[in-house]
Amino acid sequence: MEGIFLALLGAALAVALPGVGSAIGVGLVGEAATGLVTEQPERFGQTLLLQAIPGTQGIYGLLSGFLIMIKIGVFSGQMVSITTSQGLQLLMAAMPIAIAGWLSAIAQGKVAATGISLVAKRQEALGQAVTYAAMVETYAVLALLSTLLLVRGVAI
Repeated sequence: MEGIFLALLGAALAVALPGVGSAIGVGLVGEAATGLVTEQPERFGQTLLLQAIPGTQGIYGLLSGFLIMIKIGVFSGQMVSITTSQGLQLLMAAMPIAIAGWLSAIAQGKVAATGISLVAKRQEALGQAVTYAAMVETYAVLALLSTLLLVRGVAI
């Protein structure tokens, strides 16, 4: 039973931490965008694009958590019996996306929020603002890849 608990803890952290980070990041951009859209409602589309970017880490975390749950049979209704070592391996496999997803979503929200300021002054600079925010995404994608490979490598 300890193994299953550890694996489920890993899945929960993989979903929860990037989800919290994405909520914070999306909220930061939303706060910044509200001021611009109040004065210039036609800029909503530009600001929405920047606001959506920090939400991807939450999606990556959800995907990672689901893969762990699939691996241990949560959705099939027949959970497998795993050792404490296997559970710990799955918990540790979740850590790249849990930690990097959480922190990169917040950092990306800060970058995208400052991108709102850039777009407010220079409408044609949307591509630059998106590029700055997308640079942070690189590390979330690397964390997702690491988690996927680590989960796949756990023998059950």
